This record gives sequence, C-alpha cells and structure tokens, in this order.
Amino acid sequence: MIIRREKPGDERPISDVHTDAFAALYPDGHPVEPGLVDALRGSDAWIGALSLVAEIDGTVAGHVCCTRATLLPGGQPVLGLGPLGVRTQYQRHGVGSALMHAVLAAADALDEPLVVLLGHRTYYPRFGFVPAADLGIEPEVSEWAPDFQARRLTRYRPGLTGRFRYAKPFYDL
Repeated sequence: MIIRREKPGDERPISDVHTDAFAALYPDGHPVEPGLVDALRGSDAWIGALSLVAEIDGTVAGHVCCTRATLLPGGQPVLGLGPLGVRTQYQRHGVGSALMHAVLAAADALDEPLVVLLGHRTYYPRFGFVPAADLGIEPEVSEWAPDFQARRLTRYRPGLTGRFRYAKPFYDL
C-alpha cells in the first residue's frame, strides 16, 4: 500500500471509492460523499496537501481529506476531516488507519492546530480524538454532539474553543 497525495486523474477513482464505501448506508444506493468531495475540491476550503489516497496494486483503495473549517465567533482556522472512505474489499485491512495516520501527520506538518470530525465514537479515539465538548468545541448542529470529536495537534493551544463550522459544501448536502 502506498499513501500519496491526490493527483490529477484521481477524481473518478476517488468518487468510486466513496460510492462503494458508503452505498450501504443509503437506501437508494446513492451516497452524498462523492458529490461532497467534488464540491469541496471546487471550494476555497480545499487543501490539496490534505487530500490523500491509499493505492494498492495501482488501484485507489481509499481516500481521506481535510478541509478548512473555522471556530466561531472569532473565525479561528482549523480543519474538518472527512469524508474518509475505503472500498469495501479493502476494509478491515488497515487502509483507513493508514490514511488517518498520514493525514493527521500531514496536518501537523502544516502547523494546523486542530482537526475536528463527525464520526463513529468508538473508531476515532484510537487516533487521539476525544469528544469535542471536552475541548470546549461545539457543533453547529446539536444532534451531532454525541459523535463530534476533535484531535489536538502540536500547534494546539488552550483557549481554542467555540462553535465549529465546516466548509460550506457540508451544509449544501
């Protein structure tokens, strides 16, 4: 497995990854995640250095991205992680873990202070995520609170608190 940055020509394979990874969660079989990634890629929140793919034998097996988000009311820049998707045939083989470790390391290397995500509360703590409320970070949508998590990076400092706002495409779903 190779973890690398997304490059031109990866758009379709990345869309296919998210379609496959999330189809079972949607009764109509049409997940929103592929369109979300496309919308994020076209927005000013996109950070190309934080869009990573896992490649196995020349096949894009997984994808993760972090995009610009903010903490309100001050507008402090932080990161929103997601989506993270792995083709079903590669799930439970360490692909998602490898992508998570790589994107968190890349975000830290870019001097980002904090990564926030909405995700499974028993999966993400293994990567250092804690309930966002423990850090004084609240979601814009109160129903997200039980699965809303944050990960401090090296540049994190106490007082980095507030209401978290994802990039606009997350709200256009």
